[in-house]
Amino acid sequence: MSALAAVATRSTATGPRLEVDLSAVAANTRRLASRTVAQVMAVVKADGFGHGAADVARTALAHGATSLGVTSIDEALALRSEGVGAPVLSWLNPLGAAYDAALAARVELAVPSREHLDAVVRAQQAKPRRRSARVHLHLDVGMSRDGAEPAAWPALCRAARRAERAGLVRVVGVMGHLGCADDPADVCNVLGRRRFARGVETARAAGLRPAQRHLAATAATLLDVRSHHTTVRLGAGLVGIDPTRTTPLRPALTLTAPVVTVRRVRAGSGVGYSHTWTAPAATNLALLPLGYADGVPRAAAGRAEVLLRGRRRPVVGRISMDQLVVDLGEDHVDPGDVAVVFGPGDAGEPTVAEWAAWAGTIEHEVVTGIGSRVRRATSPAPAPSPSPRLRSLP
Repeated sequence: MSALAAVATRSTATGPRLEVDLSAVAANTRRLASRTVAQVMAVVKADGFGHGAADVARTALAHGATSLGVTSIDEALALRSEGVGAPVLSWLNPLGAAYDAALAARVELAVPSREHLDAVVRAQQAKPRRRSARVHLHLDVGMSRDGAEPAAWPALCRAARRAERAGLVRVVGVMGHLGCADDPADVCNVLGRRRFARGVETARAAGLRPAQRHLAATAATLLDVRSHHTTVRLGAGLVGIDPTRTTPLRPALTLTAPVVTVRRVRAGSGVGYSHTWTAPAATNLALLPLGYADGVPRAAAGRAEVLLRGRRRPVVGRISMDQLVVDLGEDHVDPGDVAVVFGPGDAGEPTVAEWAAWAGTIEHEVVTGIGSRVRRATSPAPAPSPSPRLRSLP
């Protein structure tokens, strides 16, 4: 059910529903891929930003992406279990992660330290395979979180080259991440690009020849062509989130909920816990079975709205774990009528961007926070787009 249809019909569902529009993912992938000559790595971490990792992966691969990225090995293995066979990189794993399972499933691994390289080498040695472990050396270019510190980088490159000569690994990539890419004027980006360039030079000086070099995520892909290198990583942009606010992308989620009950209350009636809102006059209230346990941000209370019977209605009182209340004024709705909590905005419904602003957070947190109690539905993706990008990586 589209957002527009949801406004006009009554629900036969027993609870909230989250619709994933894969045609939006396809359109976003094509648009973003057209902004670069680099290869596109579709980042489908956190269950594809809450949209379904395998569905988003297949759609992105069919419309311009050539490889996939996730954080954990478990996320990569879940893609393999869904039959996704494209190259996939996992870049955030502890030393005790399931490296053996990753190598058996042909998962590429990021290496942020000498200790991580040793862990991958041990896994390769324990069960020798015809194919060397494919690794991407990860350099911290200024965020002070994941990636090798610059002082440790030369030794990591030399150790990786020794493992490569021994036939245990193949260094296929060098990666980094810019911390301020949504602000192109920030000096952080200049320093990050310089550190990355020096890191690539150091790797080459050690005898490595990484075919893939990736620094840019969605924001840098849109704003900074100097950071594109051979590959860009697109994640939030695939599902319609543009952290730069420069490019029209299509939101891919619509969240709806049926009205449970409707009641008339007197002026002065308090609503919800602690009566943070009291009715200034007699009014009609609608109850929706959706709350912060389902991912609706509690901090948005007092500012949030939903679309119900063609009009935006304010959410009043506190957002509870399982429910929220909507003020109808003198209007009337019926139990079973459908409220659109957020969607692409086509019918005037709130968007994820608005909910994020109401809650004082970012869109990424809203879309990845929708809970498992919400029933999912996925609309089909369009037919694959012919593209010269759809070729195997080295």
